[in-house]
Amino acid sequence: MAPSQAGFRPTQHPIANHGVIGDMRTLALVAQDGTIDFFCHPNIDSPTLFASLLDAEKGGFFRLAVDDGATMKHRQIYLPDTNILITRFLGEDGIGEVEDFMPLDGSGRIIRSARAIRGRLTFNVALRPRPRYALAHVQLREVRGGVSIHWSEGGESHSLHVHSNIPLRIEGDMILGEATVGEDEPLHVVLCPGRHETHIDEDYVRASFKETRAFWHRWVASGQYPTYWRELVVRSALTLKLLTSAKYGSIAAAATFSLPEAMGGERNWDYRFCWIRDAAFTLYSLSRLGYHDETGAFVTFLMQHAIEHDADRMQIMYGMDGRKELTETELDHLSGFGDSKPVRIGNAAYTQVQMDIYGELMDALYISAKARGKPPYAVWDRLERLLDWLAENWRQPDMGIWESRGEPREYLSSRLMCWVALDRGLRLAARESLSGDVNRWRAERNAIQKSLLTEFWNEEIGAFTQFKGARGLDAVVLLMPLVRFINPHDPKWISTLKVVRRELVHDCLVQRYKNLGENSDGLSGQEGAFTTCSFWYVEALARSGFVSEARFMFEKLHAYANHLGLYSEELSATGDHLGNFPQALTHLSLISAAVWLDRSLTGRRTDPDNVQFQNIEDIDDYFSRT
Repeated sequence: MAPSQAGFRPTQHPIANHGVIGDMRTLALVAQDGTIDFFCHPNIDSPTLFASLLDAEKGGFFRLAVDDGATMKHRQIYLPDTNILITRFLGEDGIGEVEDFMPLDGSGRIIRSARAIRGRLTFNVALRPRPRYALAHVQLREVRGGVSIHWSEGGESHSLHVHSNIPLRIEGDMILGEATVGEDEPLHVVLCPGRHETHIDEDYVRASFKETRAFWHRWVASGQYPTYWRELVVRSALTLKLLTSAKYGSIAAAATFSLPEAMGGERNWDYRFCWIRDAAFTLYSLSRLGYHDETGAFVTFLMQHAIEHDADRMQIMYGMDGRKELTETELDHLSGFGDSKPVRIGNAAYTQVQMDIYGELMDALYISAKARGKPPYAVWDRLERLLDWLAENWRQPDMGIWESRGEPREYLSSRLMCWVALDRGLRLAARESLSGDVNRWRAERNAIQKSLLTEFWNEEIGAFTQFKGARGLDAVVLLMPLVRFINPHDPKWISTLKVVRRELVHDCLVQRYKNLGENSDGLSGQEGAFTTCSFWYVEALARSGFVSEARFMFEKLHAYANHLGLYSEELSATGDHLGNFPQALTHLSLISAAVWLDRSLTGRRTDPDNVQFQNIEDIDDYFSRT
């Protein structure tokens, strides 16, 4: 063993310096130096097994890497059109690779396979399991072909096994190993849940690799991707697919918890749950690429867990298995990413009222019905009651789309999405000859439209504002043309777009809102630029006719992706990734913007009002002429 191996201590890598692997049950983050520093087991919203990303000393990790001092360079790529991650080690003595993936067979295994591409290289294994958010006491035992890991949680015993074709040994609370291999001498290390198995050999690793590669290739091949930016869109779609649950049909908002939106601040939240909003937006984006099976699975999830007989009992989020209680707890023993505390699991926002969820849900179901036909009567029966309830209750204040922890208000986001819900319900009923109190729905939809155009318009600033009677802006207003509430060439909309550009946009980065005065969200500090809103801005520009400017902004945003094309929730002023990673909302908004831009650039837009401008200032000349 190399002398440094037993004393190896992980470092806290920047959020952006990671790739992700998964099996549509859980995900693992793999840093560029070959360290898995975040992994929840057995599900995405289960306790962590490795979490050195949140606490380098206590969190636990799983490293497979070539150590060659400061001369070793690290690179990461994905095998094209898959979620198989390749980490490369480039040094003077040779080049090595580690392939990381999780089979799609429900085994929950992490397979790590290493080989030398050139020369002979020494690969080191260092694994420190820290189950139950680093609170459980672990017992390690050497067994045939590897090491077994045991711990107790909630009165139940749990076990994992580490299998390898190289010798592994136990030193303290670590599992260690090393081997020097040539170009035809692959080694593997496999983390296996459950009982000890002896059939893990090179043939199994190769077969699993081929089956996993074939699965992802088939899935990508079944989609319809834009001509422009195909690789970016494919990577975003593959990331969204990883966040879906093959077992339950739910969709996670992100893979992680408590990565800070502002370094050193309190904006540290758990996103490993199924938000109705994020899931519905995900389905909308996947449907634009021709994927519809995910919608069917999500509707089943909703029918079983979310859409109650009374619509006011629908929560804004659920556990991935449909559980309703997501109690927010602070893990005081973990130092947090960049010492950002508190480290939180669970999310108290699950108790909030957010009226926007009905619009996002109905929009996704409407898009699905356009592709797959009439929804089952059992589904429509519940949706019909939901729309009846919404027609009666859309005026009530809530916490808004961003889950404010301030006072309830009548937010534009909620009012807008209530309009979407009733509008899509009307369209769906007419299109598929479905029952419903359509006259009531139409009257209330029109009342919402009037409310938005009058009560949320501030003549003095020339824009639609964050909530009724406010002066401050919210980037969620960018959804108004995207959901077809307003004509993207309407003077009120163009005026709003200009004010958003002046107040919230910095180059291509967009803030959600300014956390000042009346716009306060009840928390201290300012967050970074919200990447989702940046892509909404691109799409809003394109829909409003500023295609050249939208394309330029879109290209600039690519420079903020990490080395694999992945995005976290937010970006700092210096371009560092902030917030949970990877975030579904960002990747789905990227897809939507890319598809719309592609249609504009390839001449597939059939909108007769598709007037195009070089930049946003040209709109003044256009309206002066018309």
